[in-house]
Amino acid sequence: MREIVLDTETTGFDPETGDRIVEIGGVELYNHVATGNTYHQYINPERSMPEEAFQVHGLGDEFLRDKPKFAEIGQAFLDFVGDARLVIHNASFDMKFLNAELRWMGLRQLPMDQAVDTLAIARKRFPGSPATLDALCRRFNIDNSSRTLHGALLDSEILAEVYLELIGGRQPDLVLTRRSDDGDSGTDSWRPRPRPTPLPSLLTDAERAAHEAFVDTLGDSPLWRQ
Repeated sequence: MREIVLDTETTGFDPETGDRIVEIGGVELYNHVATGNTYHQYINPERSMPEEAFQVHGLGDEFLRDKPKFAEIGQAFLDFVGDARLVIHNASFDMKFLNAELRWMGLRQLPMDQAVDTLAIARKRFPGSPATLDALCRRFNIDNSSRTLHGALLDSEILAEVYLELIGGRQPDLVLTRRSDDGDSGTDSWRPRPRPTPLPSLLTDAERAAHEAFVDTLGDSPLWRQ
């Protein structure tokens, strides 16, 4: 199963009033294991960066001026995401911005059911407790000391660790895969093959005789003789 742990940084809170995305970061997981494949893009928002947003993100107008506009990277972003599940903290916020930008470009939008909201998971697991990314890092003893400013890729990397803890730890389920002859790892459709040589029976002669005697009492066509 392919997942993208995703984060965006924006100029404000509402794309419908003129706010835009200034940064996207994503970390790829496969079967809950980081593959090392990431997506990171700064974006020219085509507007000035408000002072309060600059204080949070550290991204100013001069830095963003020569970065590509969303229209120049939108298709590449969709190609990276594909149909992977999107793991996002407060998913409705990021999806609102992403779909606004995609809609303005005339590109396909991302359905909400493609997203998994780690904020909702945290609130369900720990009702009444703080559920910010920093609070969850403290709960799970995840080092976020480098997070002095909000950055999309760094936040995605931290969120990936938080997500794995939220769903049950670094090994949330037992995934048995094999390596094929050409070196590729197995897929979710893999099933074990029959043993080439059946295992020997552990029944003793006395146990086998007792079973046969019991079956004789069950009539003409018991299940064990069909």
